Amino acid sequence: MDVAVLPQPVFTRDLGGGARRALAIHCTLAHSGAWRGLAAALEGQVHLAGFDLLSHGNSPDWDGQGDIQERHVAIAETLLTEPMDVIGHSFGGTVALRLAARHPDLVRSLTLIEPVYFAFALRDAPELLARHEADAAPFAELLARGDFEMGARIFNAMWGGDAGPGWEALPERARAGMIRSIPLVPASRRALYDDPAGIAAPGGLDGVTMPVLLLRGSDSHPVVAAINAAIAARLADVRNEVVEGAGHMLPITHPEQVAAHLRDLLARAGA
Repeated sequence: MDVAVLPQPVFTRDLGGGARRALAIHCTLAHSGAWRGLAAALEGQVHLAGFDLLSHGNSPDWDGQGDIQERHVAIAETLLTEPMDVIGHSFGGTVALRLAARHPDLVRSLTLIEPVYFAFALRDAPELLARHEADAAPFAELLARGDFEMGARIFNAMWGGDAGPGWEALPERARAGMIRSIPLVPASRRALYDDPAGIAAPGGLDGVTMPVLLLRGSDSHPVVAAINAAIAARLADVRNEVVEGAGHMLPITHPEQVAAHLRDLLARAGA
């Protein structure tokens, strides 16, 4: 695979000291350091390569050009230089899924942690997607009015749950980072709902034949279970698992449990 020249180079990070290489793609409003707990739980087994999404962490602000999901697939492609285990969380999970569909020869195994690919729920569980849209309406209205600060605060409460301190207790730098990143949520809506890449369409995942692990928290919004089930139904070699007592941020709140599921997957995938 030819490595493209990125229009906006991003910040990259290496975590863990294992011989087995994996690529990890984080969720919206976080950064690649969010994988530290999982890397520590897998210490000696897996070397995690990660990057900060555009408008996140130490990466530059997105320049507004192109499809934001496609831009991150292209970024991930530059790091997928050999067969690797690929892990994605939330929006990062949608990027990971597209990466596996495009380069199945380079994705040794695929772990999707609560991928927010709402197009799957639209096809298979529209009633649960409608429930999610109703629950998220206050957040959408805030962003439509340009109130990014309150929007980030509501979004963090919706998806962050008990993963960390409340908004007021967060360091000012953390709050500022979330406000900076929040415009990427509406920017990704077309990719996640309309699915121009055709990932949720019949045959869209036919090439994804590597071992796949789908993970979610038991306390997450019901639409997450619907998305995971819909993706699992389209795959041949897949396990759809639940981490009890966890919410959307389970890689941070429950790294040991996530690591246990990953070890099983890696054993299935082989060397």
